[in-house]
Amino acid sequence: MSEARATHREDGFLNNRLRLRSAPGGHRAGTDAVLLAASTPPQETGPILDAGAGEGAVGLMAGLFAPKAALGLIEIDPAACALARRNIAENGVADRARVFEADLLDPAARRAAGLCDEQAALVLTNPPFHVAGRTRVSPDPDKARAHVASAPLAEWVRACLALLAPGGEFVMIHRADALAACLASVEGRLGGVAIVPVSPRAGAAAVRILLRGRKGSRAPLSLLAPLVLHEADGSFTPLAQALHRGEAHWAEDGFRPDAS
Repeated sequence: MSEARATHREDGFLNNRLRLRSAPGGHRAGTDAVLLAASTPPQETGPILDAGAGEGAVGLMAGLFAPKAALGLIEIDPAACALARRNIAENGVADRARVFEADLLDPAARRAAGLCDEQAALVLTNPPFHVAGRTRVSPDPDKARAHVASAPLAEWVRACLALLAPGGEFVMIHRADALAACLASVEGRLGGVAIVPVSPRAGAAAVRILLRGRKGSRAPLSLLAPLVLHEADGSFTPLAQALHRGEAHWAEDGFRPDAS
């Protein structure tokens, strides 16, 4: 067995159009990353930033949805950054993708890494969902860092929006029970905010929400139809299958399959 196969896990995304190496035992990208990346407008040319990128799943999938976009992956963990750089090279996007190894929450660190405020056309983020002291923390440091927030959500969102250009779009996925905190974090900063609840099956309470908004907009809030992931037998719904194949996206009125 080669060293790469012995020390890295490899997963396929979007019908294996993207192959992603990640650390065994660490955070593993899945449906949350797929839904977030599927929020990328196909015509976007960027820059697109993936804030808290890990090994690059969201940002590199976004690059497949928007094949002309410049991509930036922001990550604080050096090991994850090394894997993100490898994933960029192995997926053939080194000409338009870059890793920014920096603490997202530190403006000086962002600038030192080469990030400029108010330049991104789209910022995608899957922030750490849990608050320290309120959840059991994984003994794996990489997984703990991905899952447990080191600062309030409002600080994370403020940092993301500092990087977003006027008129640019921000998209975040979070726990459904954090909806109030999500809305508070963008109040007065984004307009045209749209919320998609994500439910595991028809009739079940949402477990995730996707929030999308535009910097500088004055448009009102909208609550869109829920996205249902699974049939009663546990299989993916047709729309969820299409999303995982990279054949669906978030349009103005919610998620829908791409036109054939």
